[in-house]
Amino acid sequence: MANEVKSADTIFKEFKEHSIAEFFKKNRQMLGYSGMVRSLVTVVHELVTNGLDACEEANILPEIEVSVREAGENRYKVRVKDNGPGIPKKFIGKTLATMLAGTKFHRYVQQRGQQGIGAAGVTLFAQVTTGKPLLVESSTGKEPFTCKVAVDTAKNSAIITDYNDLLNQNFTGLMLEGEFADVKYENSEHGVYEYLKRTALSNPHAQIKFIDPTGKESVFMRAVNAMPEKSRATKPHPMGLSVNDLLEFSHVSQSRKLSSFFVDTYARVTSNKVNELKAIATSVDFEMQPKELDWPNAEELIKAIKQVKWISPDASSIIPIGRDQVQIAIKNILNPDFMSVVERRPRVFRGGVPFVIEAAVAYGGNAGYPSDNGASGTVLRFANRVPLLFDAGNCAITDAVRDIDWKRYNIDMDSQPVSVFVNISSVFVPYAGVGKEAVSKEDEIIDEIKLAVMEAARGVQGFIRGKEHVAFEANRYKATMRYVKQLSADLGDLTGADKQALEKELEAIVAKHYPKFTQAKADMAAETAEGKAAQKKKGKGDGEEDGEGEEGA
Repeated sequence: MANEVKSADTIFKEFKEHSIAEFFKKNRQMLGYSGMVRSLVTVVHELVTNGLDACEEANILPEIEVSVREAGENRYKVRVKDNGPGIPKKFIGKTLATMLAGTKFHRYVQQRGQQGIGAAGVTLFAQVTTGKPLLVESSTGKEPFTCKVAVDTAKNSAIITDYNDLLNQNFTGLMLEGEFADVKYENSEHGVYEYLKRTALSNPHAQIKFIDPTGKESVFMRAVNAMPEKSRATKPHPMGLSVNDLLEFSHVSQSRKLSSFFVDTYARVTSNKVNELKAIATSVDFEMQPKELDWPNAEELIKAIKQVKWISPDASSIIPIGRDQVQIAIKNILNPDFMSVVERRPRVFRGGVPFVIEAAVAYGGNAGYPSDNGASGTVLRFANRVPLLFDAGNCAITDAVRDIDWKRYNIDMDSQPVSVFVNISSVFVPYAGVGKEAVSKEDEIIDEIKLAVMEAARGVQGFIRGKEHVAFEANRYKATMRYVKQLSADLGDLTGADKQALEKELEAIVAKHYPKFTQAKADMAAETAEGKAAQKKKGKGDGEEDGEGEEGA
């Protein structure tokens, strides 16, 4: 009967345990595979970031090659090749086809990837949309090989076929190629080209070559010939810990006493700081074993931690892009008329996790995004050097930038060519979802982003005011100069003085009253002269080369 009451035994006959691969097979949108354009970008993103991480781990300047080829309606082949250390044979399956397996999740160190899902997610996405495995070529410098990799979703394990040695080939690196359906390539601010452009912007030490579906090749040249510093594993900072965090750390600790647990487990904690905690949390027994810590005592300790003045987190665990590198990269990619770059000191958010915010505001040049008004402001969001193109409305970076009163800085984000660059670097970026396209709206992070962006905006404000002042002087200068010729002629008639000499003297007097415009005019003339000289020299050089070529022929 329809309304028959079922027993628990009957209901639980359907109880089954599923692998995480099966879960993501049914919920691929959680990995970023939602929408055809976004899905294609996600594929490229996962493979490129893995290549960059691998190269940096091996201390190799990254050279990444990406190609996207049409393979049918809403169907594309994606090929990504890097010059990194490659993957050994025995780790291919775990790396490319096993969820939550990898070198990153368990380490308290800054990296682009965090969860050990990305590469396996790409393999799974190819499999569920086209039924085809991922083609792999790998070499660690010896025994290069090729194979095909798929995912056994029931077991969350790899299915590896077609192993072949690559004879007489000498290289190191990894090439991955897959065919994907339910995807779409388009040239937009959310497309593959824009993603790679922004990747080059936040990774000036990398060289990226891209071949689009039409065969057009674009190369984002390396702007910095030095590897970024390596981050090193570190301890969490006590500020930002929750009661649950403290309990989890204490219950797995090998320390014999609660007092030594704090020194052993957390950064910036010394015996003196422990004594300060003792003086505040008087009811807590610091001689107890950490495993004996309970919720009430942990609550009191967290309250005490918030009252102690702590040294800032150890910045060696976080390697931001760097102020100079950001300037070079923005100059290389956006070539703005002016930019202001800011790097904040390390801060912490929940769980005692340190983070650093870098921000820049670029004005003019190729900054901003084309619009009906000519150009409008755009926000370039990054986390650990990785561009975030989607889920902007759900991101802490977007919220922070929107909360700023831009008119206060003489900036109109709706009608001026402005790019706001924000990068968060951390050992653990709090993403708003598994797809890693938005930063969680933590209050500490939002506040830091706002402070950084406002500081950068003040630098641009001075430039804009100076530009406006020059424009104001230019109008007054031109208006005054209209009368100089007539006035010099009239004075010449009255006094008998040389009219041309009078005109030059009057022009000099007017110029002294408008120094900013006069200087800007002189600078422009100098730049024009330099440009003409360089062009003339280039033309002469080209002619000489042509002559030599003809003579050689």
